[in-house]
Amino acid sequence: MSSLAELSPDTRQYLLVTGNYWAFTLTDGALRMLVVLHFHELGYTPFEIAMLFLFYELFGVVTNLIGGWLGAHTGLNRLMHIGLGLQVVALAMLLVPDYLLSVAWVMAAQALSGIAKDLNKMSAKSAVKLLVPGEAQGQLYRWVAFLTGSKNALKGAGFFLGVLLLTLLDFKTAISVMAVVLLGIWIVAIFTLKRDFGKAKNKPAFTELFSKSARINALSAARLCLFGARDVWFVVALPVYLASVFGWDHWTVGGFLALWIVGYGIIQGFAPSITKQDHGVPDGRAAFHWALLLAGIPLGIGFFLYFTPVVLLGGLLLFGVVFAVNSSLHSYLIVHYADADGVSMDVGFYYMANAMGRLIGTVLSGYIYQTHGLATCLFVSSTLVTAAAAFSLLLPVSSDKVRDG
Repeated sequence: MSSLAELSPDTRQYLLVTGNYWAFTLTDGALRMLVVLHFHELGYTPFEIAMLFLFYELFGVVTNLIGGWLGAHTGLNRLMHIGLGLQVVALAMLLVPDYLLSVAWVMAAQALSGIAKDLNKMSAKSAVKLLVPGEAQGQLYRWVAFLTGSKNALKGAGFFLGVLLLTLLDFKTAISVMAVVLLGIWIVAIFTLKRDFGKAKNKPAFTELFSKSARINALSAARLCLFGARDVWFVVALPVYLASVFGWDHWTVGGFLALWIVGYGIIQGFAPSITKQDHGVPDGRAAFHWALLLAGIPLGIGFFLYFTPVVLLGGLLLFGVVFAVNSSLHSYLIVHYADADGVSMDVGFYYMANAMGRLIGTVLSGYIYQTHGLATCLFVSSTLVTAAAAFSLLLPVSSDKVRDG
């Protein structure tokens, strides 16, 4: 406690934001796994399951775009309060009687959950920019990598938690437990997070929602393709394939995916050591090279899948390692490129593209898997990663040395 007292007020606030972000991420991962497995058990087709997440991703696009502007005006922590509250409401919506639990109702609940998740993520990611000196880019990269990696490790733990709750409890009891816990965290956040952290000195106009920075636009396009490439086979196709072709039960599917996400998050945390260059931090050239390396992995998995399904397991692990490095590298570059005053504007635009990629990937995952199978999902994934590599060629290449921090 004495160590915490010695920290600056802004650093303490950032730690509180990060703690809330972690708690939210845990419940968000659990909710996703609960919904996928529960509605698959009820007999929903892969495409119908994908549609349950349509508004989750669609409203994430809108939230990131407008939320960045709101954060610059009202402060990042108010967005955190709103996000936590909306997630409690989204969980409560799933507690209605079974005859009201239609696809449309679940889609609406997922829409609120998508808004909540992106408000929380934007608050946490934007806060890092405000706490690291501009010249200490190595430190910034390590902080962003740690935040991103730990978040995804907890998301994987959330998958595991979702399967555990569904195994020990029924669907609605599991949702009730998460809602009560998150409600308590929300109440604590209201009294501990100050309201003006992250406000912009120069309030941006609403017409400035879209980025005018060429490098942020290029990075956002690459991010859209990168996450579309992941979700086109990971969100719906992969868990359904593991359950139907491998014959795995809920516990095995959820446990495997949870471990994958945890490992993926750990690799993200080590990305600064993996991608280290002469000047200490990655640039556009590194983004291109790592995307190009990633593009060949789903292509290879899709080809060998015709001979044996077992190749999927090893290929998934390899994809996770290289994808984690790509994701962490992108997360550093957006915080590096973002304008410190009103940082949430640039970060919000970038994560709008991220959400758009997830939206496209989620819809394609259900449709392509149902109509053409998992191998085609993987070939589409490879094509999208190749597009991400092409956009990365438009990113600047560092010519000046920067301090490693």
